[in-house]
Amino acid sequence: MTAVSPSDFDPHIDPIAAARWAARPAARAPWLHEEVGRRMAERLDYIKLPTKAWADMSWQRGGKTEHPALRTSLWQKLTAASFKPPADLSQDMVWSNMQLHMEAAPKSLIDAWHAALKTDGFVLFSCLGPDTLMELRAAYLRRGWPAPLHTLTDMHDWGDRLIGQGFAEPVMDMERLVLTFATPERALQELRELGRNLNPSRDVAPQATSSKAWRRELLVALDECRNPDGQIALTFELIYGHAIKPKPRVKLSSSASVSLANMREMLKPSKTLG
Repeated sequence: MTAVSPSDFDPHIDPIAAARWAARPAARAPWLHEEVGRRMAERLDYIKLPTKAWADMSWQRGGKTEHPALRTSLWQKLTAASFKPPADLSQDMVWSNMQLHMEAAPKSLIDAWHAALKTDGFVLFSCLGPDTLMELRAAYLRRGWPAPLHTLTDMHDWGDRLIGQGFAEPVMDMERLVLTFATPERALQELRELGRNLNPSRDVAPQATSSKAWRRELLVALDECRNPDGQIALTFELIYGHAIKPKPRVKLSSSASVSLANMREMLKPSKTLG
């Protein structure tokens, strides 16, 4: 991955908290991440590009049970799957499941996707959108508390970012999934497995009170999220996106230099997502 500059960082995310969460060991991926991975794999049926080499650039919570579904896809025979940063210009597909919304420097991650892909390769990714936890956000707002989750990026903005960082033909879509829980304790357990609040203002009261008192208050807030059936209902906005890496372009000037690798990529015939 390329070096990170200060302008790469998302101002809505605390980079220290994000790094701490990324380094936290996970025994397994959360159920939601596995389910989103399964739904991502279904989208491969609509992408008519040949894929021989692919790389999973999610972290450990990205989910792994979706990979058999990828390998048995009707149109793909995936080989050379790697679970480490791939070499530049080496991949036909980059897969990133439920990672982007927890990245303090998303620009650097998107640049890494772009660098790993061959010309006409594509990225397929998922992340959470801004309607996530709308019920809990309302409960926090009623109390005058800071938001329970850092600000999440809209799918249209992700599409614009992809274009701005060298991708083409982005296709974005979203869906809302409502998870229900019988008790606030079970809901809290699930939320802690999914991630952390990376909001820079998250340490403002009442979190500053004792941990036991804060937990009691949080459980009460979660209990207010019950639906008419008596279940605690929490909404998750799921964003899916894919985009192609086009031929590299050379800016016209009186003098320009092009690497041999880029020249070879520019001379290949272009393909589309189909």
